Amino acid sequence: MNALIHYLEKIGLVLTLIFPLFISRRGRYYPHMSVTAEKVAEVLALPEQDRAYLAHQLITSLDNTVDTDAEAQWNEVIDRRSREMAEGRVDARPEEDVIEAIRAKLHARHPSS
Repeated sequence: MNALIHYLEKIGLVLTLIFPLFISRRGRYYPHMSVTAEKVAEVLALPEQDRAYLAHQLITSLDNTVDTDAEAQWNEVIDRRSREMAEGRVDARPEEDVIEAIRAKLHARHPSS
């Protein structure tokens, strides 16, 4: 990765030459970007906590829709699932059992050498 970034900086290319089309959430194309390889390298060199903060801020800036009914919808799901458990219509298992079953299935598919 560092070699690629160094190469791009050396020949003066920007990321728009490598990733010519970027698609927004609405399906619009962004054929040009102002982010250079140098900027990307600078951000990637930041500590993990700083990169996580920046990633959160970037994602938040792209999501300009607010679902005002989301909390009410989640409360309905929680209430329904609680009723199903109380009525015995669903089988609840401890988290550890579920994780162990998933690991066993994955191991069966991809056994270690």
